[in-house]
Amino acid sequence: MSDKVTPAALQAMKREGRKIAAVVCWDSNTAEVADAAGIDIVSVGDSAAPTLGELLLSCAAVRRGVKRALVSCDLPVPSVEAARLLVAAGANMVKVEGVDNVAAIAAAGIPVFAQISDAADAKPMEAAGAALLDFRHSGPEAGAAAVAAVSIPVLGGLGGGPWLDGRVRAIHRLLDEPLTAYVRAGRPVKGD
Repeated sequence: MSDKVTPAALQAMKREGRKIAAVVCWDSNTAEVADAAGIDIVSVGDSAAPTLGELLLSCAAVRRGVKRALVSCDLPVPSVEAARLLVAAGANMVKVEGVDNVAAIAAAGIPVFAQISDAADAKPMEAAGAALLDFRHSGPEAGAAAVAAVSIPVLGGLGGGPWLDGRVRAIHRLLDEPLTAYVRAGRPVKGD
């Protein structure tokens, strides 16, 4: 678990049938915890920082906390110039929608994590140069079809499951769900 995670390493994980674990976070402290826990991808989502300037700051903060994991950053302004700025801030990969955007950014030598909304989009995104796919709301049939259609990993958050090559979860949801279940079960929280 000491080697840095790269797009090629993630593709090898898919070939070997090993699941990929990804979390979304926005700061160096949680990124450091995720990285130390062995998470493969730390993704800087645009949900907390919707502008390019804010994402640059979040990406740089996450990079400071990560030693091993691959850092992906959402790209709110789909352009090669914006992608280069994010790479300069510490992203190993950018996440974007649209096959033309994927093709332009991949042609510039920047690895792309492409977001798709349909299994039929998987093959065109791979052909455009995507290194990974994010298929939210995939479900078992469409998700399995996308995974089978491409040689690159297909991850998913909402609606994702064991039929995908891996999962993406917001780090605060990972922390909240077990704690909430623990409290609801009537168990005392440490320190009570």
